[in-house]
Amino acid sequence: MQDIVKELQWRGAIHQKTDENIGTWLNGKRRTVYIGFDPTADSLHVGHLVQMMTLRRFQQAGHRPIALVGGATGMIGDPSGKSEERNLLTVDDIRRNAEGMRNQMTRFLDFDTHDGALLINNYDWLGKFSFLDFLRDVGKHFPVNVMMAKDSVKSRLAQSDAGMSYTEFSYQLLQSYDFYWLHKTCNCEMQVGGSDQWGNITAGIDFVRRMGGPQLYGLTSPLLTKSDGKKMGKTESGSLWLDAGRTSPYVFYQYWVNLDDADVDKALKFFTEMSQEETQAVLDEHFQSPEKRVAQKRLADDLTRLIHGEEGLQAARRATDIFFGAEIADLADAQLLAVFADVKSRELPRTVLNDGLSIIDALVESGLAPSKSEARRTLQGGGAYVNNRKITGIDTKLTTKHLAGETVMILRSGKKNYALLRFV
Repeated sequence: MQDIVKELQWRGAIHQKTDENIGTWLNGKRRTVYIGFDPTADSLHVGHLVQMMTLRRFQQAGHRPIALVGGATGMIGDPSGKSEERNLLTVDDIRRNAEGMRNQMTRFLDFDTHDGALLINNYDWLGKFSFLDFLRDVGKHFPVNVMMAKDSVKSRLAQSDAGMSYTEFSYQLLQSYDFYWLHKTCNCEMQVGGSDQWGNITAGIDFVRRMGGPQLYGLTSPLLTKSDGKKMGKTESGSLWLDAGRTSPYVFYQYWVNLDDADVDKALKFFTEMSQEETQAVLDEHFQSPEKRVAQKRLADDLTRLIHGEEGLQAARRATDIFFGAEIADLADAQLLAVFADVKSRELPRTVLNDGLSIIDALVESGLAPSKSEARRTLQGGGAYVNNRKITGIDTKLTTKHLAGETVMILRSGKKNYALLRFV
């Protein structure tokens, strides 16, 4: 059995342990370990990657992972690490979100083999409790002074303008009961989470002890931040999602290719399955010629392949090649719109393509030329391109055969001056 603690330590993926001898305990025999994921959206995002990779490493090391989808706790919202209360979601929202997350988790864990990973929803047991039963059977085991001492509670109560509702205050009871239930039914002996989960994890261990159970264990990982202190996986437009409909494979790939050198070491260790020796070799090669971005490209390749498959990786690479002059053809509109999200664009009626739109008019309509005379000079100078194919004929007419996708045509003036026309 692989030494999972040693593996996580060299990767920098351990922040706190409830027992210094946890490595020896884990190496003693196969253990069942769980991590919880509240379904606040219908997709996982990069912030979940550390925990998903941790569960994946536990399974590869010979242990049994449980991915717990918080169908019940997600209706409350974990206050840990939050400065204000979340909006409460409906049962239908939670159900839809949980299903989306389940589909993505299959990329990380093997749920199909005998005695393999488990995917469980805590609504299955918490949803059956009445309020009075929960207070009697669970609440009486939680001293209020201990609950008040948790960092997630203290930090919120210190903010006089925010405070904390009783709903959020009771969250640690729900998560603690999860640990108890998973131990009782699945022989789960360990909970893992981000460093903001330390209070919830220790509360669960203490609850099982108060219920007469054995010693359980906990482990946390550091929160995913960049060298500038900002969260990794956050862009100007928001979170970097693992769902291709929310964040395209191209945008996902480009995020990692453009990662700062100061952050690539951490990301390689957190998110790839390269050995320690191979990781160091990639980093050594990278820092000999940083401008080649060897480490970032390896990171982008491995992560995009894991999240979006080989087909998604190839689509992302192909889209990247577009900016180096590769011809554009047979791409979906969604891919093209993701690649050219930041360039000027305009919509025109599709009917203008029936008789053909002159290349002169297209350059003007797209904003690449301020006038028809300037458009002619661009063409005569060999600087006009449609879908990265040079156009030389001044009398060229653009029709539906010039579309790069279902409705999109990409025009270019010079080396890097792009514009997008949509014919709708």
